[in-house]
Amino acid sequence: MITVDHVTKQYTIGTVQARYGTLRDAVPNVMRAMTRRFRAGAASRRTVINAVDDVSFEVRAGEAVGIIGRNGAGKSTLLKVLGRITQPTRGAIDLYGRVGSLLEVGTGFHPELSGRENVVLSGAILGMRRAEILRQFDAIVAFAEVERFIDTPVKFYSSGMYMRLAFAVAAHLQPEILLIDEVLAVGDSNFQKRCLGKMEEFRSIGRTVLFVSHNMASVVRLCQRVILMQDGAVVADGPADQVTRRYLQSGTGSPAERVWPDVAGAPGDGVARLHAVRFRDERGRIAPTIDIRKSFDVEVEYWALQTGTRPTVSIHFVNEEGITLLVSNDFNNREWWRTPREPGLVRCTCRLPGNFLAEGQLFIAAAVCSYNPDLVHALEYDVVSFQIVDRSEGDGVRGEYAGNWPGVVRPMLEWHVEPAPAAFATIAGIGSAGKQS
Repeated sequence: MITVDHVTKQYTIGTVQARYGTLRDAVPNVMRAMTRRFRAGAASRRTVINAVDDVSFEVRAGEAVGIIGRNGAGKSTLLKVLGRITQPTRGAIDLYGRVGSLLEVGTGFHPELSGRENVVLSGAILGMRRAEILRQFDAIVAFAEVERFIDTPVKFYSSGMYMRLAFAVAAHLQPEILLIDEVLAVGDSNFQKRCLGKMEEFRSIGRTVLFVSHNMASVVRLCQRVILMQDGAVVADGPADQVTRRYLQSGTGSPAERVWPDVAGAPGDGVARLHAVRFRDERGRIAPTIDIRKSFDVEVEYWALQTGTRPTVSIHFVNEEGITLLVSNDFNNREWWRTPREPGLVRCTCRLPGNFLAEGQLFIAAAVCSYNPDLVHALEYDVVSFQIVDRSEGDGVRGEYAGNWPGVVRPMLEWHVEPAPAAFATIAGIGSAGKQS
């Protein structure tokens, strides 16, 4: 269990003291420090900021809680306070149980020690006996995939190797509480998926996870509860889907919707101009996150500006690796495609079924084109984005499996399973032969 009670962490800007190399350097700096109070505007250089501002919450044993927010919101500072990397200015923290933490690259390991030595040292810091550490050692090295470099000083590791080993140590040395800060920002996609699977396994056995990430699909998949931070304070604390939706829709418009209200400033030409692109969930709400099991709509609105033309809409679904997953056009509606347009606003809606695209963040490129001749009137890349989330609730394609699941589509295919009579007859025959002998 974790209890955070009115915790504030302050930093003072503009008071970093110089490191004096010689007496000659020290004397004038001391004199300047003594006279600083008499200088006009000296106080303005002493700015106090609350990196964490009066934060209170509780996390129960076995709960996985996501902490989200924009850069500078105070997420990482809060985890450093929880991990005893830095002390709070005010307030109190109670953590019940052994704590394993994976904060930023560069913390936790001694750069001059080898990977092997750092694993043993990390376990000792957690209070583990050497025999306990050695029982987990092979699993740690295998998960991190650093077998060839385990006796090399970690200062020579790449950031990906360092993070793999650091995560493996944090996850395998049996802490009751796991603090994770942006582990999915480093490493390839396979490592990221293995990390997420390990955290789900950790949560499933009743351990506590605090997870800081900018990847909303991973947060919603792992956590049922999410805390949203802004300017050091907690501004929302509740169900994961609701809080992540609020976060993604905050700021200058939702990433799930893009609107050009003025036709003159919209992308396009004299034939057609884009007006809006948006996602809607199965209930018709503009939605930055989509449950993999549910259908959703992509809406594209454009202004048709000339009588008799036949513009058509094309949408491209692109994943985080830049791979185009599929392209769809509204000329699948043949009757509409053959009908000349009248000037005005046109809305085209494409519905995608549930259990079709795989989880992850997707981006849309939207175009308005004409054929015969082929012309592109408007084209916008990465105009909107959304997250497809595969929850670990047992009734999706993933079921209760928490490991790596490759592929860019994830359809719910029909399977028929039954005993194979011929095979059973053969087995029965072998069994009978065995008895006779």
